[in-house]
Amino acid sequence: MRSAPGAPVDEPPTSSAPGPGQSAGAPVAISGLHHAFGELAVLQALELEARAGEVVGLVGPSGCGKSTLLELVAGLLDPTRGRIAVGDATTAEQRLTRCAYMPQRDLLLPWLSAIDNASLAPRNRGASRAAARSKAAALFERFGLAGFEHSRPGELSGGMRQRVAFLRTLLAGKPVLLLDEPFAALDAITRAQMQQWLARALVAEARTVLLVTHDVEEALYLCDRVILLSSRPAVAVEELRAPVPRRHPRAATVGDPEFVAARTEALRALERGSR
Repeated sequence: MRSAPGAPVDEPPTSSAPGPGQSAGAPVAISGLHHAFGELAVLQALELEARAGEVVGLVGPSGCGKSTLLELVAGLLDPTRGRIAVGDATTAEQRLTRCAYMPQRDLLLPWLSAIDNASLAPRNRGASRAAARSKAAALFERFGLAGFEHSRPGELSGGMRQRVAFLRTLLAGKPVLLLDEPFAALDAITRAQMQQWLARALVAEARTVLLVTHDVEEALYLCDRVILLSSRPAVAVEELRAPVPRRHPRAATVGDPEFVAARTEALRALERGSR
């Protein structure tokens, strides 16, 4: 049955197996990373590692360079100094082939249907429209979008648009996902629903993920580890391990005493780092 846009949908099933055409991820290693735009220093002596299949959150003040860091990992920028490796890929050109980048805005093409937006990556790789749609269709049903394949973006709720954008990112078939505040534009209720949905989706579609967010609670809920960054030029000020596995229901997780303690510790560390 077709649901109304924005209505709750069944969550994707939990599975430890990678999705269609997917791998379990590639490690990301960053060492001695410095980046500046002219005389404006953005990142300074940054060290960061993510194991294959690990979800790592990046939290810090506005303007501290979190989005720039994702662009550097993705190969959209070359660092001023330092080394970035995605598996064995070390040059910007090589990293571009290993990473799929989801920006803050969904950037769906308004003249295309939801399924054609989601299947853009296979089409760009030369797949026929029918073959690309077939790849997307399996994920539409799994992630609760069945029945909306031929809807235009303007006919979808904000949460559904973000799910389509995430599926488009998955279908790029890259081992590393770079998610830049994917839920920042959503209202609080929809954002909480999407956090729980994404937590399960990342278990079902195993990848290495770097997630940028301003929301400490979101990072601790969705990630295995959270790196807290200082004000610009950003350095890592603290690392926290998520106290509760992300597959647990969100309401129970964020109310867990260990989770509350970790959130408080993170907020204090961010305050120290912004001085």
